[in-house]
Amino acid sequence: MFSRLSSAATLGVSAFLVTIEAHLENGLPGFAVVGLPDSAVREARERVPAAIKNSNYNFPLRKITLNLAPADVRKEGSAFDLPIAVGILSAAGQVESAAASAKDNLFLGELALDGSIRPIRGALSIAMEARRNGIRRIFLPAVNAPEAAMLEDVEIFPLLNLRQAVEFLNGAADIKPLRVDAAGIFSNQKPSPFNLRDVKGQQAVKRALEVAAAGGHNLIMIGPPGSGKTMLAKRLPSVLPPLSLEEAMETTRIHSAAGMLPERDSLVAVRPFRSPHHTISDAALVGGGVGNVRPGEISLAHHGVLFLDELPEFARNVLEVLRQPLEDKQICISRTRMTVEFPSNFMLVCSMNPCPCGNFGSGRHDCTCSQRQIQRYMSRISGPLLDRIDIHISVNSVRYQELSARHAGEDSREIRKRVVAARRIQTERFAEQVRMYKNADMDSAAIRRYCALDNESQELLKIAMTRMGLSARAFDRILKVARSIADLAGSEALAVDHVAEAIQYRSLDRQFWNA
Repeated sequence: MFSRLSSAATLGVSAFLVTIEAHLENGLPGFAVVGLPDSAVREARERVPAAIKNSNYNFPLRKITLNLAPADVRKEGSAFDLPIAVGILSAAGQVESAAASAKDNLFLGELALDGSIRPIRGALSIAMEARRNGIRRIFLPAVNAPEAAMLEDVEIFPLLNLRQAVEFLNGAADIKPLRVDAAGIFSNQKPSPFNLRDVKGQQAVKRALEVAAAGGHNLIMIGPPGSGKTMLAKRLPSVLPPLSLEEAMETTRIHSAAGMLPERDSLVAVRPFRSPHHTISDAALVGGGVGNVRPGEISLAHHGVLFLDELPEFARNVLEVLRQPLEDKQICISRTRMTVEFPSNFMLVCSMNPCPCGNFGSGRHDCTCSQRQIQRYMSRISGPLLDRIDIHISVNSVRYQELSARHAGEDSREIRKRVVAARRIQTERFAEQVRMYKNADMDSAAIRRYCALDNESQELLKIAMTRMGLSARAFDRILKVARSIADLAGSEALAVDHVAEAIQYRSLDRQFWNA
């Protein structure tokens, strides 16, 4: 007696199909699982018989052989419990084999000993892979069903327990496919609880945040303790444009693969804001792990913000691993048996004190640090990493007059309208470009095409390059920032005032950094 079913597993944020073959034969009772299963898959030999018996079905006392194909790819996780149980019951004649056909159906789910079905990871990625391979019906835990139902042209059947699945396949019960209104999820999003109007003063920094949000630029803030750096950073998402459906689907796949998608949420509909502690390891930042490679903080911040508070406190090797993802917008993690790619297109926002005591240049308190201590503290941030940060802004202490002022600053919703308008210009501009959505994504060819300078702007930039000792990368980033400033102003061409404002955001480059 033989049966064949389809299931799937995740590899990074992608998925691949797994064919589960069950063979029953006469002989001493036994239960063998082959096809490179890990410990969680092998433990199905204990979970599945208990789930079948507690669901009031007969577990066949025969020699059972289960094969998970392709046999040369390691299978990990407990999501194969449900297809294994259905496959055994189908081979034993207790389930209609045609109803569980591997051609049309895909099964996923971890079984509890009482037969109930527990949630899995990566449901959206698996649903995408199933659709690509022509599978139109997916049976999976009810908790994961809203996530997978975001796709059209695929019927998602939510299951609570094994008995419900068997009765449906045998025609004794009816389960309606789940439908999800993706547009409704976006329209019902609550506004951010943070608002830039809560921040008193700091108009220059707010302007820098607006420019950064308009073009998706990286930003670093440097200033004394208590000047509002963290408060400002936490309010950056309130001025960022809303996620598109495509961006939301990409972000959801990553969070689902990491097991970080809340049970009641079927979609990550707001831009992520990740703020890891400075004790984080390099593997936790970029991703990794033993066995199944998991995404790190830079991927969890995809299409959102990665905020590194107190930047010099992070380990040097942790900061240096950011250099390649900041350029390539993705991270490639290689292991002996696999290579996994995670998307990592995020805005890097950093904050730091100007010295160990934090009072250097504050004008209010005397700095107790020696020049050598200050330089050692600053040198924790390497030049190549600093070069990849588009906007450098000094955050000064807020004066009493600003703190005591009664009128609030500009509302985040008003700033967001300007940012959305600028992003709309960029979307139209890069409509024919591949993987280019905003000004920060421009390559050298796009910079030459969209950032042409007049003679006056060229002369100003030439002086700045010479006096500030800027690198070629800094040159490109000035032009990108100037393009975003022009978009905020609704200007087709770059003007000298756009370039001048962009140049002032390079105030922390190496010549002044060491000074």
